[in-house]
Amino acid sequence: MLLAASLLLKVLAIPLLARIAWLDFSTQKISNRDVLLLLCLGAGSLQLQSALAGSWWDMGLSALAGLVLFVALFLFWALRKVGAGDVKLMSVTPFLVGGSGLVVFSLLLLVFALVTALLVKNPFLLPAGAFRVYVQHPDRKGVVPFGVPISAAAICTIAFQIAYSLNALGEPSS
Repeated sequence: MLLAASLLLKVLAIPLLARIAWLDFSTQKISNRDVLLLLCLGAGSLQLQSALAGSWWDMGLSALAGLVLFVALFLFWALRKVGAGDVKLMSVTPFLVGGSGLVVFSLLLLVFALVTALLVKNPFLLPAGAFRVYVQHPDRKGVVPFGVPISAAAICTIAFQIAYSLNALGEPSS
């Protein structure tokens, strides 16, 4: 039952991440409300998993990773290289994917960030509808909406975790 509740919280985070990605792409804003809701969903899911496993290691690793990301990215925010919403979203993401999912998340983030940077530098590669939304904001000047690759990487990592958990449930125990 704890596993099902934990997976449900992860599933609920997916549409919220998609909303954050779209709003960051179209308006370059990530709301504090959305980030706090993600934090609650992620922390709740991690607590359920920790209670099920009988170990709080994953929760501690996620909290440490979130703190390190916040401190590191705060410096980039102070230098005006990253937006504040991106810093907060990135700091909350370890709670969503858990300590065990950080490697997968990091690799996916690298791929999605490169693709996003390529599309921002060459917006003509975007589909017509997305291109129109993107060029409606003439003040962008090549700014990369980093919430998009963060959200995409988190969604894919969560999907992998859910698929792995469901596959593990279906296998007979030895």
